[in-house]
Amino acid sequence: MTAGSAPEGFARSLLRTKPVDLIVAEGGHGEGGELRRTMSLLQLTLFSVGATLGTGIFVVLGEAVPLAGPAVVLSFVLAAVTALFSALSYAELAGTIPVSGSSYSYAYATLGELVAWVCGWCLLLEYAVSVSAVAVGWGSYLNAFLDGAAGFTIPAQISNPPGEGGLVNVPAVIVVLFATVLLLRGTSESAAANTVMVFLKIGVLLFFCAIAFTAFRAGNMAPFAPMGWAGISAAGSKVFFSYIGFDAASTAGEEARNPRRDLPLAIIFSLAIVTALYVLVGLAAVGAMHWTRFSLSGSEASLAQVLDSVSGRAWPSVVLSLGAVIAIASVVLTVMYGQTRILFAMSRDGLVPHVFQKVSPRRRVPVANTVIVAAFIALLAAVIPLGRLVDATSIGTLFAFALVSVGVIILRRTRPELPRSFRAPLYPVTPLLGIALCVYLMVGLGGVTWTVFAIWTAVGLAAYFLYGRRHSRLAVRNAGPIGGSPHE
Repeated sequence: MTAGSAPEGFARSLLRTKPVDLIVAEGGHGEGGELRRTMSLLQLTLFSVGATLGTGIFVVLGEAVPLAGPAVVLSFVLAAVTALFSALSYAELAGTIPVSGSSYSYAYATLGELVAWVCGWCLLLEYAVSVSAVAVGWGSYLNAFLDGAAGFTIPAQISNPPGEGGLVNVPAVIVVLFATVLLLRGTSESAAANTVMVFLKIGVLLFFCAIAFTAFRAGNMAPFAPMGWAGISAAGSKVFFSYIGFDAASTAGEEARNPRRDLPLAIIFSLAIVTALYVLVGLAAVGAMHWTRFSLSGSEASLAQVLDSVSGRAWPSVVLSLGAVIAIASVVLTVMYGQTRILFAMSRDGLVPHVFQKVSPRRRVPVANTVIVAAFIALLAAVIPLGRLVDATSIGTLFAFALVSVGVIILRRTRPELPRSFRAPLYPVTPLLGIALCVYLMVGLGGVTWTVFAIWTAVGLAAYFLYGRRHSRLAVRNAGPIGGSPHE
């Protein structure tokens, strides 16, 4: 008889936790092969930087500035503080449970199977949909580069999604296919390519700052907060999308050389790097071009337009656009990687079909998993507008981040003896503030976004009860405790 088959066992089975020791022991193992441990601390840090840096600055800044004015700089700080508290919780759990499942695995060990499933379902929203959003923005910079360098652009019919003057976003599909090819070649090859792209991306943003600060005008900073705190908060909810991806290192737990030491450090280092760059670039942008002009651009390639405005010459924006075309591809690459590894962990637990845990013995990567994820992401990027993708991604991510902070509190109480290579400081204040700030930013998102999130969650619950719960390895084996000690 499977766990939960009796009526009184149903509710208890939903709270079944997976033992931490079992989660760690299964690390790296898939059907047909094992993942290879090749990633160093530098590569892990740059993986998180690659997944994070670009989504907000290159794509979303143009939408956030009209909400907050020059105070968008504070919006980035607000989002960064929220991300920081979540990052400290992530760092503790990543050092304690160093596996590929990220917050899904952490929730499985602390909050039970149903919550873990919902968390994993939200991660699908965070990773897959955020990749699609960035791919949409990539097409805008590709057109900006082609226009400045060759005097032509890709026709709107094949460069914009329906509802924005086009039929299908072909450039978005192309960048997804490019990332897919790299991922299929292997993890070490993907990490090497990402390292090059991240250094290029940082160089391009510093180049932007060097040009924009030459046109900095104090008058552009007044009024500093035209919409008051409400505008700063609303923009903070939107630019939180900029910080999605700092947890990418936690999805590489089964391919890191020294995961217990390196995962926490990579998460903290990457968040510090991207926050400094976001504030610097945001300040340069609003200081160089009056904030009211951002709402008139009608394009996601806002940084290129700033350079056009302040320099009066074409070549700076061409350089920026070329850098963005190459660098934003690193976001697509690393976030797609994270998505495949989370599905890998969920498949190993039986909650999604076993095809997602099949590992190629030669390439040591989940090939079928990668191809399926790429097809899904490419479809989203081809036909859905950017704005809808950004808000839907943010709310799913904030929910998952809040669960990680809850997980820290529970694991401290239930397994205090577990070895922890990193401990969140000022416990329990840190995780409690992380929860509160995530909820605060979620409230700042619109009613339509909440409706989409509710529908997404309902679909996820239906998928769990129709498939996941029936195929759960933990339930079938009755190997885990039901709300008790993981050693039962």
